[in-house]
Amino acid sequence: MTTTTTVTATATATAATTSTDIYMPPRLLAPGGAPAGFSTHEQRYGPVAHGDPAQLLRTLAESGLTGRGGAAFPTYRKLVSVAEAGRRTGRTPVVVANGAEGEPASAKDKTLLRLSPHLVLDGLQLVAELVGAGEAYLAVEDHATPLEAALAERRDPLRVRTVRVPKRFLSGQSSALTQYVSGHAALPRHQRPPVREQGAHRAPTLVQNVETLAHLALIARYGADWFRSVGTPAEPGSALCTVHVPGRGIRVLEAPFGMPLHRLLPLGGIGAVLVGGYHGTWLPAAEAATRTLTVADLGAGVLAALPTSRCGLAETARVLRYLALESAGQCGPCLNGLPRIAAAFQTLATPGPQGGTREDIARWAGLVEGRGACHHPDGTVRLVRSALTTFAAELDAHAAGHCTATDHSPLLPVPANRN
Repeated sequence: MTTTTTVTATATATAATTSTDIYMPPRLLAPGGAPAGFSTHEQRYGPVAHGDPAQLLRTLAESGLTGRGGAAFPTYRKLVSVAEAGRRTGRTPVVVANGAEGEPASAKDKTLLRLSPHLVLDGLQLVAELVGAGEAYLAVEDHATPLEAALAERRDPLRVRTVRVPKRFLSGQSSALTQYVSGHAALPRHQRPPVREQGAHRAPTLVQNVETLAHLALIARYGADWFRSVGTPAEPGSALCTVHVPGRGIRVLEAPFGMPLHRLLPLGGIGAVLVGGYHGTWLPAAEAATRTLTVADLGAGVLAALPTSRCGLAETARVLRYLALESAGQCGPCLNGLPRIAAAFQTLATPGPQGGTREDIARWAGLVEGRGACHHPDGTVRLVRSALTTFAAELDAHAAGHCTATDHSPLLPVPANRN
């Protein structure tokens, strides 16, 4: 079993983080690594204020909070659009807390729900009030029973129903999630109309990542200035990151935006860093050493270090095969494009003649981009393009029949049934 530890960090840290380093007072994760029951939660944070919705929306706008599920959309604008859709259509909105963490390399949402479920539930009740929701759901892959126990401790005005979604990469995609809540298969649908106008049960639906809801619950208590006291003026606040460093296990840490990446994971002996998860980008270690944690790069909140002893092409090929198998298979870019790209990339990952494979991949990437029912093809192409650039020297070595890696064991996590 892979263990996950939790830490916090700040931009002024002077050493690599470990499970005992605390450079920033913990915001989201219960200290000590023990789950917080409702009484402990209220002792720690105090009761959440259910005041003027208009004032809370103004506070959220001032805070600069953006979604932590990958899209980084301004939270207050999302809330306003759902509330307006409800008034315009005359249909009572639905809210869905998205804890369906389909990204295999990410553990941040699972960790948050295990340690601080009541922060998420506070945020869920608040957004339900803000948009005038009549139904509320908490969607997860695992841990439904502990969450139901946490719900039983509370006396909330709106009942929350837990929904256990299939363990698939696309299950947490907003339209797939609302389809599943509505009793259908967890498959994405075309983006028109968007779920904020027609989602679960054909009602305007707010789908909000659980980490975003936890931040919102704290902003409601402490205000916008408090939230902005960490991070940068342009990208305020902190975020949860799942950090993979070979030999150190998996760590979930909370860090402010603007923190140098080299403070979050050691770069000695590292050839490249994967930023943002399987829909993210590869960065050469030298470039990662100059970068900071940004909203644009964060994606699924994953940072993974690739040692110089490993082959980035082989790791990318494994992930691409997984992503192709995980597609919904509903549109041409996923049904035909991604399997073809994944198979071609496996050719690049195998030392030997490549022919025109690189050019084929580049052409196919352009053909699938922006043409899917969801953003799965776009995210996959982003990973492909970054790999072709970051591992260009390894590509040339493979074309000459040689792989520079000395360790060929798999590194990045891929579900066993998708290897």
